[in-house]
Amino acid sequence: MSILERLLDWLRSTSGITFFPHLGFMDILDIALVTFVFYRILLWLRRTRAATLLRGVLLLAVVALLSNFLQMNMTVWLLQNTMVYGVLALVIIFQPEIRHALERLGHGGLFNLISSNSKEKISQKTVSEIADALEKMAAVKTGALVAVEQEVPLGEYEQTGIEVDAAVTSQLLINIFEKNTPLHDGAVIISNNRVTYATCYLPLSEDPTISKEMGTRHRAALGLSEVSDARVFVVSEETGAISMAYKGSITRDIDRSFILNQFQEKLSANQTVWQKLIEKRNGKEEKS
Repeated sequence: MSILERLLDWLRSTSGITFFPHLGFMDILDIALVTFVFYRILLWLRRTRAATLLRGVLLLAVVALLSNFLQMNMTVWLLQNTMVYGVLALVIIFQPEIRHALERLGHGGLFNLISSNSKEKISQKTVSEIADALEKMAAVKTGALVAVEQEVPLGEYEQTGIEVDAAVTSQLLINIFEKNTPLHDGAVIISNNRVTYATCYLPLSEDPTISKEMGTRHRAALGLSEVSDARVFVVSEETGAISMAYKGSITRDIDRSFILNQFQEKLSANQTVWQKLIEKRNGKEEKS
């Protein structure tokens, strides 16, 4: 007899309940999976405007139950007929939230593993050049918005900008964001250790809890971080402070060491792989 069956027998004997459904390993796994999915949905809803809309839906559900219990026939008839179109209305109302949720689902797990092999990893030189540019622009309060692509492609947002396709240097980034220059407005996207596009338009975050002190650049950085795994750096034109948005949250007043540490894990992993390849090659040469 398994531990689960013993537990059910004990519950029957102590509680007086004679019937318990048979639960196997797959049943427990099924319950755990559904619980996890609902938990993640609730966490996601709590940070979106859908939470407010759902309160209205729950209120209508309570009204429907009370109307049925109190036999308020006119109200029951009205709710039953409008409920036919309720599902379609919910899909239309929640369209932005559903789209964002599906985007986040598609950005994770297996899909990243499949696509990550074909993408060049960020180099130490690229990170250093980005940090240099951000520091120098912060010192003179030059507004900037720099998105560093990682596993999730940013092609959708690159199409809104102007192609640059140049090596990443601090001088280039500073010149792009210099005031009154043709490319200073919008975001720069860095991919495969190249400045690929400039003047790109990023999606603005719709999170109602964002501080009112944050301007359009910060909202754009948060918006992109909510739909991708990009690290988005912002230099405030008003204060000169550097911020970074990542996975839907923003860290403000960061410095050079913080920027370098964001990519240190990947840089270390890349160096380890490179060292292994060199050691393997040296071993073959010794054998030969």
